Amino acid sequence: MDNVMAVFTLAAAVSAYLVWFWILARKLNGPGVWPVVGSLPYLFMNRRRIHDWIAGNLEASGGAGTYQTCTVAVPFLARRQGFYTVTCHPKNIEHILRTRFDNYPKGPTWQTAFHDLLGQGIFNSDGETWLIQRKTAALEFTTRTLRQAMARWVNRTIRTRLWIILEKAAKENSAVDLQDLLLRLTFDNICGLTFGKDPETLSPELPENPFAVAFDSATEATLQRLLYPGFLWRLKKLLDVGGERRLRRSLQVVENYMAEALDARKETPSDDLLSRFMKKRDVDGNLFPSGVLKRIALNFVLAGRDTSSVALSWFFWLVMNTPRVENTVVAELAAVLHDTRGKDTRKWIEEPLTFDEADRLVYLKAALAETLRLYPSVPEDFKYVVADDVLPDGTRLPAGSTVTYSIYSMGRMRSIWGDDCLDFKPERWISATPAGDRFEPPKNMYMFVAFNGGPRTCLGKDLAYLQMKSVASAVLLRYRLSAVPGHRVEQKMSLTLFMKNGLKVYLKPRDLAPPPPKSA
Repeated sequence: MDNVMAVFTLAAAVSAYLVWFWILARKLNGPGVWPVVGSLPYLFMNRRRIHDWIAGNLEASGGAGTYQTCTVAVPFLARRQGFYTVTCHPKNIEHILRTRFDNYPKGPTWQTAFHDLLGQGIFNSDGETWLIQRKTAALEFTTRTLRQAMARWVNRTIRTRLWIILEKAAKENSAVDLQDLLLRLTFDNICGLTFGKDPETLSPELPENPFAVAFDSATEATLQRLLYPGFLWRLKKLLDVGGERRLRRSLQVVENYMAEALDARKETPSDDLLSRFMKKRDVDGNLFPSGVLKRIALNFVLAGRDTSSVALSWFFWLVMNTPRVENTVVAELAAVLHDTRGKDTRKWIEEPLTFDEADRLVYLKAALAETLRLYPSVPEDFKYVVADDVLPDGTRLPAGSTVTYSIYSMGRMRSIWGDDCLDFKPERWISATPAGDRFEPPKNMYMFVAFNGGPRTCLGKDLAYLQMKSVASAVLLRYRLSAVPGHRVEQKMSLTLFMKNGLKVYLKPRDLAPPPPKSA
């Protein structure tokens, strides 16, 4: 009898919750809600186009051409009452990233999931732990020597590896997966810049590097933790099965590689980031211990590898499909190199750009920014709500909940970017002045947060632009790109906006010509 009553009480409680949930969910601004299951059917049906689905819901929720916030109802799965809040309102995003910065940290769910991989590194920490690393890193990222080091690594990789691979493919008329090459290139560069050790994954043989493979596997397994309730991945970790077993094994490879890199830097310090952090002190005034140093370095590798390569992949795809932009980019390159290297076009492609030459490429920077507006490397970001709060648009957020701000959706809002928001239009980033064209970001900086915003604004933004300009120039000066017939370019549903099937292209040598003489 007691068992029957217990089952009856549980069933009544669940039924009451679901009725309450459905009644409340129907009053919220967001996608349709079904009895019992809420918005889960819509989430499932749109799982392969989740970013576009979110953007569509946010645009529909505003009405009258305004941008708004929506709530997705998912019973039992979401924290705090079963509702996820998603916004792309610039004022809301400024509120989250700057005005009430302390109320919106990474939070325990994110930090716990990423702890095994990133520890208390700068991208997985809050409060004083984050602040001391941020201040230390900020001093290093503003130095000219670090910028010069990045230029050396990028130019060497282009000259001795990327050009060789592309030249062979062009001569043989064979296709290459440009996304894979770019991932390898940025991985080698960021590893060299971070701890002075080049894994050489971008080589003509395209070898598998144990550290690179393990790092990819560990990152993917860590991201999966965010898709499941905490108790489930903790149970899998305890039983050492599935993704948690792969994560454990991958982390061991990563740990060994990082230990070797750290030992090498202790014996022979250099100008890489790891050597620089070895001289710094933590919040208690002590030198960073080895375990923390390895996690700090790994954080920079994670941030510096995928973001730039993914942005470049989408850039090349957009340029291939927009001849007007391609022609303007190449014309700007020709004008700059004619000025710096003379009219002999052979000299233009003998060496990659210097960073002084790269600084002069206004239109190319605008095209890269426009790429990130439409295809941000991190399409959605998440913040934990410490205390009850109300966003500027009136949306209430309970303590303990999670709010998502959709960077991808923001670039697709007509109310923010105009009726041509879906067009690839670098000109929207350029301002004409008597001294010439100038790159000009939007007056409201929270309309564009591909590099984050507020106190967590990306320290490596300038280095990222430098690397992307150098690589884009190195490819477009030598080759015209065309997609392999039948190749489908589509988004991979992950925290980073990879192309699911890569970017497979053919390369045709480009005929360069000096720019026409300027009229008097």
